[in-house]
Amino acid sequence: MTPSPAKITAILTAHPGKIAELGDLLTAMAPHCRAEPGNLRWDIWREPSPGARFVLDELYVDAAAVEAHHATPHYQNYLTRVPALADRTALMLEAVAVG
Repeated sequence: MTPSPAKITAILTAHPGKIAELGDLLTAMAPHCRAEPGNLRWDIWREPSPGARFVLDELYVDAAAVEAHHATPHYQNYLTRVPALADRTALMLEAVAVG
């Protein structure tokens, strides 16, 4: 059986005065996440105004790649830092009908 791709969509709303610091943290993570063997896509989006809400759009080859991502030092660093910077909601999604 072919592994199914795994998607994560995370929504982070920066705490007051933390937009720039959150943006810096996410931007610094991007090259590390994109370099992971099972990563297909790792994009950062931000609402235009006031810009406090960021959306991470991540795609991995399968659930094992997500588990490997969660074990990386850069992800562990993110987990320790993000509570002081933002409220976070993460959705772990599986493919239903993907083109």
